[in-house]
Amino acid sequence: MFSIPQSCLIQLGTAAVISLLLAEKATSQALASLGAASEELFRGDRLPILDFPEDNTANHS
Repeated sequence: MFSIPQSCLIQLGTAAVISLLLAEKATSQALASLGAASEELFRGDRLPILDFPEDNTANHS
């Protein structure tokens, strides 16, 4: 029968765990950047100022 040496399995498992850790770090940094960008968008610096019509009937009561 064909058997895979344990050292090869350990190397493959270690590579998989390291790649998952790197992917998790990159994902968390990407989500943090996305959160910062959305916060900048909704802060109001870049939103247009809307002209609301004045309601004169409420002021004359």
